[in-house]
This record gives sequence, structure tokens and C-alpha cells, in this order.
Amino acid sequence: MHRHLLPLLLSCVIFPAWAADKPPEITLDRQQLEQITQEDSHAREIIRRADRVRAPEQPFRYTLTLTEHKNGQDQLDKQQVLDVSMRFYKPDEQRDKGEARALVRFVSPVRDKGKVLLSDLDKMWYYAPELRRPIPISRQQRLLGQVSNGDVVAADFDYSYVSTLIGTEACGDKQCYKLSLTRRWPSVPYPAILYWVEVGTWHPQRIDFLSTEGRLIKRSRYSNYTEVLGVLRPATIVVEDALRKDNWTTMTYSNVVLESLPESYFQKDYLIRRSQ
Repeated sequence: MHRHLLPLLLSCVIFPAWAADKPPEITLDRQQLEQITQEDSHAREIIRRADRVRAPEQPFRYTLTLTEHKNGQDQLDKQQVLDVSMRFYKPDEQRDKGEARALVRFVSPVRDKGKVLLSDLDKMWYYAPELRRPIPISRQQRLLGQVSNGDVVAADFDYSYVSTLIGTEACGDKQCYKLSLTRRWPSVPYPAILYWVEVGTWHPQRIDFLSTEGRLIKRSRYSNYTEVLGVLRPATIVVEDALRKDNWTTMTYSNVVLESLPESYFQKDYLIRRSQ
């Protein structure tokens, strides 16, 4: 079994105080999302090919480890480990509808055991043993260091953003497509994104997350490409603090396996059972 995994920009540790936050605005249902189009068809093709690098087309499961680096040192006492089951694919000749859903179970630290997060397109719910029922939460909430819920739970750039191909340019020693993405509706965590994808391989290389004014909020870099399920995929994403260059959070993916996931796993009323 390979012990490295593709990063899907997936995220999820939550704190009980978040229950008081205003639920995210939900503007589109699943059927409407399936009808979304992109005016720039080349940009959509690049994004969808990069998605296949980030994630396989079959349901799968993996381990995600989050480690914060602050003031020159890894904060190992804050390290978090998550067990993630995911479906992430587009409609095709075999499927009438696409999927962008994830179920996240908290493994460590011990105090987080029993917590569960469910992501379904632009909706998210959180459950902890001390709660009576799952609660809706926001993707903008911080998880660990520079990582938020929206960073770690399947970001669907195709559905959530209007994308434009700016052109090609050097990114390190590689040549990359540079894409500009603008969010479609307010519940999407970041107003705008700049996305670099390597020409020819479709390997994601870098993402800049921008404010409404175009200010850099944070930057993610993809690295450690490793063969997983027959495809080279990034096993590491480093999320950098835009203001503090010595502060970043590392997302490490491992233990990937294909898994047949029952539909019941992805229902919010089932979260209580999945936490046990």
C-alpha cells in the first residue's frame, strides 16, 4: 500500500465555540450546481485535469496530518491527525452527477476523538459528542495555523469560481498555466485565487488566496509528488502565512486506499453514528 496521498485541499478541525457562528450562506442546490458553465473552456479543462491529479475518480480514504511551523519550530504538541473519506469527481458518461463530498473523523489529539465533519458541495456540518445534533459551520473558520475548513475539505474550483486562463509563465524551474479565479457566491471562502498548474503534467504547483481588494491572504505550495494509485500526486501541501514568512502549516497525506462508501456515510443525520 502506498503511504502518500494527494492533497485535495480538504480541512477540518473545529472548536466547540464555533457553534455560535452564523451558518454559511447557501445559494445553490446540487441540481443547479450541475448546470454551472465556464465561459473559458480552456481554463475549465486545465482545472478538471488538475482535479484528477489531486484526487482519483473513485471513492477513496486517507490519513491527513496537520503540523504547524511557528517561529522556526514545528509545533508538534498541536499536531492533528484526520481520517478522511471522499468522493470528488465530475459528471461523465458513467455518472449523471458529480460529487464533492467528504467525511472527516478526528483521530488525534485524544481530546478531538469523536468529532466529525461533513462537507457536501458548499454546505458543511460539524458534530461532537457534547452536541445534541450536527450543526452547520463556515468554511472560513481556522483549523490549525494557516489552514481553514475550506482549505482541507474538497475545494471544487470548477463549481465555486469563474475561471480565466491568463497565460503561461515560469514557476520555479517549470512552465505553468496561470489561472485567475473569482468566486461565484458569498459562501465561497476566498474572493479570488491565482492558480498555477504545470503545463503537460497538469500538476498543481501553487495557489495564492486573495482578498476582495486583491491582497494576498495566504499561499499554498504543492510538493513531494509520489505515485499513488498509478498517478503522480502531491503528498504535501505547505500553507504559508502571507504576513509572517516564518509561519506555515504542512498538510501531509498518507495511507490512501480506494473504498466503497455507502451513501448513508454522507448524510448529516448519520454523523452521530460515524463518530463512535
